[in-house]
Amino acid sequence: MSPSPYSSAQAARKALADQLDRIRRDAGLSGLELAVRCGWHKSKSSRIARGLTVPSDSDIRAWCTACGSPEKASDLIAASRTAESMYTQWRDLHRDGMRRVHQKTLPLYQRTRKFKVYASNVMPGMTQTAPYASGLLRSITTFQGTPDDVEDAVKARLMRSRVLHDAGHQFALLLEEAVLYYGVCDDEALVGQLDHLLRVSSLPNVSVGVIPFRARRTVWPLEAFYAFDESLVAVETLTAEINVTAPGEIRTYLRAFAELAEIAVHGAEARSRIAKARSTLG
Repeated sequence: MSPSPYSSAQAARKALADQLDRIRRDAGLSGLELAVRCGWHKSKSSRIARGLTVPSDSDIRAWCTACGSPEKASDLIAASRTAESMYTQWRDLHRDGMRRVHQKTLPLYQRTRKFKVYASNVMPGMTQTAPYASGLLRSITTFQGTPDDVEDAVKARLMRSRVLHDAGHQFALLLEEAVLYYGVCDDEALVGQLDHLLRVSSLPNVSVGVIPFRARRTVWPLEAFYAFDESLVAVETLTAEINVTAPGEIRTYLRAFAELAEIAVHGAEARSRIAKARSTLG
């Protein structure tokens, strides 16, 4: 198992820091000399070289120019932006509300052919009903203190979810059984959500698995993640979304998904557990 979903972003940042430090050493400069040439505090170049400070575009240009290699700046800036895109705080993603994020990811959903989703905390986004999504997104907005565009965000989420009914897309969804009970919305909305999940589970292009409360686990509960074909895994943590693109790490997540699928129940047994959760709500 990968030790942390942050590792792809960390590795990319470390690689950038190593490249910058190599350029400094090739130029025969000490960290202090570089800082003086750039007009920085003496510790800044050291912090960048050790990956403790993320350099801005202007920092990278100044670094390369001071080392006599200005032509290397553009490639390093591109690498820095890629590293930053791997780890994006929800506050940044939602700084002007959540609608934009849903609209921005619509092309990704449309071009993905095989989705693998592990849901450990809430229903998979593409299965959410409007009332369930409203309850969830409103609580997120309140917790984060970001602009309230819940109504528009829900519409955008439902628009994105239309791919669920396109036979050209296949969905393998795994839910921890607890997800069926979590009250992220009112009981009426949760009843509707569970009824909808039962309908979704009957679609020919959708497989729904439920990991029982008491299942003997070979894989411990993980952060929720979405695998888009075999090119990207989006991991959701409390504070950020981590986009994993390294092939080795993607394989690790897909392996975890396969092992989680082995301990899940499917078909009639999964539907029975969904129905049982619904029955507790009257």
